[in-house]
Amino acid sequence: MLPSLFISHGSPMLALNKTAAHDFLRDLGKRLAPQAIVVVSAHWESLALKVSTSAKPETIHDFGGFPRELFECQYPAPGSPELAERLAVLLGAERVERGLDHGAWVPLSLMFPNANVPVVSLSLPVRWSSQELATLGKRMAVLREEGILLIGSGSLTHNLYELMPQDSPMPAWVDTFASWVSDHLIANDRDALLHWEEAPNARENHPTPEHFLPLLVAMGAGDKATQLHHSVEHGVLAMDVYQFA
Repeated sequence: MLPSLFISHGSPMLALNKTAAHDFLRDLGKRLAPQAIVVVSAHWESLALKVSTSAKPETIHDFGGFPRELFECQYPAPGSPELAERLAVLLGAERVERGLDHGAWVPLSLMFPNANVPVVSLSLPVRWSSQELATLGKRMAVLREEGILLIGSGSLTHNLYELMPQDSPMPAWVDTFASWVSDHLIANDRDALLHWEEAPNARENHPTPEHFLPLLVAMGAGDKATQLHHSVEHGVLAMDVYQFA
């Protein structure tokens, strides 16, 4: 049975820059052989839960100020209207047609560069409580038994106002929060994680919550957490990856 994953996607330049996280995701994909992928990205925020029924989701370049090479990247993975319909019924989600935002296609382009695994996007209902998001993951957990990979794509820390040069060390206020999350995940202290806003330096690391919330969905879809990767980019972007078995 496949695990659920939380992936920190950091900057869109992850697709091109050969950082530790870039190399790790390339290796991770070689160890997985999913039949399909369901991804909840921080970059598809919504009020009601939505699922994309697109058979050929476009590559969305939802960013600005980056090199032309990044805008030329395409990730032509197929969708799966059948899986999307199943999710709509299972979760009561609204059906829409939508492409893959960079929270989805950037990590997937590294993990599955042949773009031959069907991908279905599920929105992130940002007004849902932490418990509701974890329950959303739990309701999808049955898909893992069928070789469907569940991914929450966000960033363990994400304060773009404090970005530093690429190779800057992690400041103490970032390290404190990242360590708190890691410790509570490994200890399976889910009650603490459902109240993550009370963690030390939570607001400094997440001025807005959308990049943390996909972690709760991935956590809800599995049990024991394992940290698969840790690195930092631009000082304040912890690129951690966790799996939930």
